[in-house]
Amino acid sequence: MRLCMDFISVNLKSQMQYKLSFFLTVTGQFIGAFTSWFGLVFVMQEVEAIDTFTSGQVSICFAVIMLSFSIGEMIGAGFAVFARILGNGEFDRIMCRPGGILLQVLAPHMDFTRIGLLLQAVLIFAFAIPKCGISWTAEKAALLCLMVLSGSALFFGLFLLNATFCFFTVENLQFLDIFTYGAREFGRYPFSVYGERALKFLTYVIPLALVQYYPMLYLTDRETGIVYAIGPVLALLFLIPCFAFFITEFININPPDHNQNRKFEKFHFPGTFSPCRRSYRYSRQNQMSSFLEGRLTRR
Repeated sequence: MRLCMDFISVNLKSQMQYKLSFFLTVTGQFIGAFTSWFGLVFVMQEVEAIDTFTSGQVSICFAVIMLSFSIGEMIGAGFAVFARILGNGEFDRIMCRPGGILLQVLAPHMDFTRIGLLLQAVLIFAFAIPKCGISWTAEKAALLCLMVLSGSALFFGLFLLNATFCFFTVENLQFLDIFTYGAREFGRYPFSVYGERALKFLTYVIPLALVQYYPMLYLTDRETGIVYAIGPVLALLFLIPCFAFFITEFININPPDHNQNRKFEKFHFPGTFSPCRRSYRYSRQNQMSSFLEGRLTRR
């Protein structure tokens, strides 16, 4: 934990070296995100409800997805640039260091400029909660917090899934951004407005509806079944195949070396040891080739 906090502290200090640039980026994201919400407000001025959801309730749906995305991307920013980490040989150096691999990928690349999106979502919550017409109780308030936390974990898993495909392609697959950056835009409205097929896809494949649409039915008393309240918990099951896929591909490119006294079982997710095996499949990258040639020349 101390190592993680040190990584985060150094990363924050490096981003704050250019304070004006940092605050302008935060301000730009804060203002830019409001344009999507203003579009929603203009639509709600012309209609009384969207799929029986009032303006305040739709704003809560919007804020849940926006806040979840901002937290998930801020923490998982290392996965967003994972192709660059592979291409320039940084991932090879990470594997040669003691410490958890995911920790070394995530902590130095946390994007604190996403605070702008986070603040924007909090302000929308402050605006929408008094006007949504929901009879708030402690149970419903806890469910709303659980929606945000589970949504953040879900977006984190989507970024992890996108990064894992880089083991095959070396570059980011742009179509996978549909489920991350695209989902942020789709989440402006309850997911039911996109039709039954889209709702089923967002329930059983990419379970974003479990952290937005179904819990909102429970909050607004349209549904009283407990299954609607535990939807955010069920959405966390999506993380299992995401992490399993990452671990499987990591093992494929870095098989355990049984000839040495290093056991792959020591690879944990915070982990205390990382196997030092170079992934030569990425040596075709120009920067990595130059790095290796320079080392051979010096020797």
